[in-house]
Amino acid sequence: MVFLYITNESAEEAKKIANHLLKKRMIGCANIFPVNALYWWDGTVADETEYVLIVKTIKEKRETVRKEVERIHPFDVPCIIKLDVDPNEAYFNWIKSELR
Repeated sequence: MVFLYITNESAEEAKKIANHLLKKRMIGCANIFPVNALYWWDGTVADETEYVLIVKTIKEKRETVRKEVERIHPFDVPCIIKLDVDPNEAYFNWIKSELR
């Protein structure tokens, strides 16, 4: 199973992306968390509130999901990080059963 960690400018944008991926059955579940992001941008340090969207899918769909997020994400340089995870069997089977 794979988590994709995706940063967003707002909770609304994160929900929009999550709902898009859910409706396409590319992911089985999503979580959204507010975070404080500090990073270099255009020569200065930015200090912003961002919203992390964690989407859950299977390894076979990882690249399809990544490409779809890159296509619809409003950031010039979206942060999309893949995390391999080892879920319990029942949860993994549920995620798989929700994908098409």
